Amino acid sequence: MQNDRFGTTANNYDNFKISTMDSEISEEERIALTPESGFNLVGIDPFEIPGKKLYFIEHFEMYQEALRSKKSKNNPDEYLILYKGSP
Repeated sequence: MQNDRFGTTANNYDNFKISTMDSEISEEERIALTPESGFNLVGIDPFEIPGKKLYFIEHFEMYQEALRSKKSKNNPDEYLILYKGSP
């Protein structure tokens, strides 16, 4: 584990590395759901066609709140936190 730019401990997935599950998510789809400020929690629908795999869940002002929400889900690996400047 390593500290991210917000001073919280995060694993590679929380640092927005592309995993096998989201490798079919297009850059355009990520950009469309990336907020100008704050953090968006988005879900990944593995059964949807490419270009429609992401769906918006909730917006947060603080990364820690978005991460807490992601970790509270039954399958946290099915969610991404997007923010301006994220890969």
